[in-house]
Amino acid sequence: MPDDADPHDSTPPSSATLACDLLVVGSGAGGLAAAVTAAHLGLSVIVVEKESRLGGTTAWSGGWMWIPRNPLARAAGIEEDAGRPLAYLRRELGAQFDEARALAFLDNGPRMVDFFQRHTALQFIDGNAIPDFHGRTPDASTGGRSVCAAPFDARRLGKRAHQIKPPLPETTLWGMGIGSGRELRHFLDASTSPRSAWYVAKRLAAYARDRLLHGRGLRLVNGNALTGALAASAFEAGVQVLVDHAARRLLRRGERVVGAVVESPAGRVRIEASRGVVLACGGFPHDPERLKALLPHAPTGREHWSAGSHGNTGDGLRLGESVGGLVADDLAQSAALAPVSLVPRADGSVAHFPHLIERAKPGLIAVRCDGRRFVNEADSYHDFMRGLLAATPAGEPVEAWLICDSAFIRRFGLGAVKPAPIPHRPMLANGYLKRGRTLAELAVACGIDPAGLAATVDRYNAQALQGRDEDFAKGETPYNRVQGEVRAGLANPCMAPIERGPFYAVKVVAGSLGTFAGLRVDAKARVLDRQGAPIAGLYAAGNDMASVMGGHYPSGGITLGPAMTFAWIAAHDAAGVASPSADRRPSAPAPSQTVSTEPLIEEPIACTTR
Repeated sequence: MPDDADPHDSTPPSSATLACDLLVVGSGAGGLAAAVTAAHLGLSVIVVEKESRLGGTTAWSGGWMWIPRNPLARAAGIEEDAGRPLAYLRRELGAQFDEARALAFLDNGPRMVDFFQRHTALQFIDGNAIPDFHGRTPDASTGGRSVCAAPFDARRLGKRAHQIKPPLPETTLWGMGIGSGRELRHFLDASTSPRSAWYVAKRLAAYARDRLLHGRGLRLVNGNALTGALAASAFEAGVQVLVDHAARRLLRRGERVVGAVVESPAGRVRIEASRGVVLACGGFPHDPERLKALLPHAPTGREHWSAGSHGNTGDGLRLGESVGGLVADDLAQSAALAPVSLVPRADGSVAHFPHLIERAKPGLIAVRCDGRRFVNEADSYHDFMRGLLAATPAGEPVEAWLICDSAFIRRFGLGAVKPAPIPHRPMLANGYLKRGRTLAELAVACGIDPAGLAATVDRYNAQALQGRDEDFAKGETPYNRVQGEVRAGLANPCMAPIERGPFYAVKVVAGSLGTFAGLRVDAKARVLDRQGAPIAGLYAAGNDMASVMGGHYPSGGITLGPAMTFAWIAAHDAAGVASPSADRRPSAPAPSQTVSTEPLIEEPIACTTR
């Protein structure tokens, strides 16, 4: 091998056989967290990713994790009894509450954060001011239960920085990711605050320099930072990461899963894994057949537009089913719902833009085609979509319009439309953004009932002046208020009159950030068979695992928090460590991990190609 050869990037020849202790399928937060943890515990690990870049939906995400009683909160003096987050989940999840898994998550989440902080490239920033979604539920918190990946310098990755999937272009500024919270505030205030303008100028200059010298921005934020830091940690720990490698079949010896057959650019590769396989393929947001089966609003599987990575086509679920695993079909909701707008691109493709931020800002309402509001716009994206689904009569398309005036769009933008001074004429030209000199003109352009819209705006404006939403209680919970904007003259941080023409609108449709309905697992992330027994050697993490939240969405970060935590638990179990902690080293294999002399069996499966 040449001196400059990279052993992690080597592509095995056709029909090759590789061997490792643990095989991880997928390179999002769950997959990479499992790989890094297992490598730290002394296992040899291979990660296969069917896309050409790493990160999946994680790389497009906000990078937030819901981890109650985490080390950053405790360091800031925020202490709460362990029973409070458990009680909150018990009330929020109702019939879907699984106490064993909830306890495993809450007990091990803080340990997971501590492990990655002390032993890896991944560092965190706190979310100590971020409330839970449902502030009226007893034991909801006003902060201290969230962490996010800290900004990450991709120079640590060297040439491998280009292996990290870039953020969704429509959520960036000319391809540059913007960190949530304080950094986003600087960008919104750049036209009015010299301090913010200077901050933005420095960020843009550094980004331009990185693009010129390295071909991409190297200051990673949000989910891109999470992916980059985990990938760097995996490489540094000796994990072999193979991109453009799609798992097609699982291998079994007797009843134990011991590897997989993988399709590579050079042909079929057989990977034998003595400690088992972790499925972390990102769920099924782009699998029409599974969507058709599990989402009532998508009767053909084509009426749902997910903002998840297009490579997430349900491969992990089918692999698990091929050896006896079951996909949960009894969750409160099978997807992490979110309103999505469809953004035409110059190349003819369409981006799915998730509306996560602007809905709570003062001066925006959402209406259906009848011109009437149907939901508290400042509630979570999941609750917004639940409201839209409930308000849409059977047989009608699930869609709504976000309405604002010229002052709002200049200040906050609207969906993929950026705030001033970025021009929005291209978005008008391609039909994404609708405009009217009057509300009546806007209504005609959107196909909204003009009289209904006029009556709704008159009522809303009167309530905004009083600061009280008598219809949907907008701005009355801590989560609503933190998402709004406190400024002089506003009695409610989420409400301002819509009165300065021209007026603007963007259509939103039924979408999601990912899926909840994954393989049934136990508290150790082991995939369960029809009898509820663990399938030896098979684990699931991330959205390939049935959500510990049971299809509910009690707070931000309830996808990545459990993904990281159960991946960490799975790695410990595969390593034979009975009681996970950041300091334990691997023990001898558990009895179920004893190597068998039975022949390998390939389990056939028809996986969707990307």
